[in-house]
Amino acid sequence: MTTKPVVTLNVFPGGFNWPIYVGRDKGFFESQSISVEIQGTPDSVTQMTDFSQGKFDIAMTAVDNIVAYVEGQGQAPIGPQPEFFAFMGVDTGFLSLVASPEIKTIGDLRGKIVSVDAMTTGYAFVLYEILRRHSLERDKDYELVSAGGMAQRWSGLREGRHQATLLSAPYNLIARNAGFSQLVRATDVIGPYQGNVAATRRSWAAANAGKIVGYIRAFRESVTWLYEAANRTEAIDILSRNLPQMQQEIAAASYGELLDPVHGFFKACELDRAGLKCVLELRNRYAPSAKPLDTPDRYFDPHYFNQT
Repeated sequence: MTTKPVVTLNVFPGGFNWPIYVGRDKGFFESQSISVEIQGTPDSVTQMTDFSQGKFDIAMTAVDNIVAYVEGQGQAPIGPQPEFFAFMGVDTGFLSLVASPEIKTIGDLRGKIVSVDAMTTGYAFVLYEILRRHSLERDKDYELVSAGGMAQRWSGLREGRHQATLLSAPYNLIARNAGFSQLVRATDVIGPYQGNVAATRRSWAAANAGKIVGYIRAFRESVTWLYEAANRTEAIDILSRNLPQMQQEIAAASYGELLDPVHGFFKACELDRAGLKCVLELRNRYAPSAKPLDTPDRYFDPHYFNQT
């Protein structure tokens, strides 16, 4: 039997990996002559550090991480990473502001502790902007702590170490079921936003163009398969099998959240240009920079996507 070339993926834990699980379990990656190996990461600092060292091929990550590290603005002390670029858009990040049960409005967060992954990357700026639009200013009206990825932030929220954070499925669903308050969906406040992308390094891409094109095709086929109503039961089974810690009812609720016809996975897997513009605007507002970030093509290369 011929062994397919392996593509190593680095991911955060969560339901947003559903298309990857489907592509692997349904043979969509294999049909594109590749095999995927999934690595987990606890936080963006670890992910971006490992990315810079070539410890994996493709990062499934927030596009803001790519922007930050290309510009040398990331929290990890690895300097500018001009090698990094995104080649496919996945979703908005599915972000919701979730708070302790006693917090009923965003205004109730005044004087409270809120958490992010890293202070200067990921979805931290989305949180700052949501709170700013509700008259809560950073470093003045609330305390900010760095608590790691969503799994760690949900644990911290549940244990009372902070009172609010941004979560996506399944963590926001688990939190809601446990009586925590889902205050607002991020895109309802800030508008179009490019969340997760597939990213790689330019040198690896130049030597592995066929793998990237095959990955995009298989991922898009997985998303198409997920949106087909006839596959709902099997899709939920695949998610439950790949995330065995997730209860069946949470897996079923994730279907409605992650495959919402308006707010779900990007059906064409194209990068949202308006969403990337929002990412750059937030970074210009909240990250110290010697220059305005206004060149999206510095962080996204459509060359490989256009071959699909």
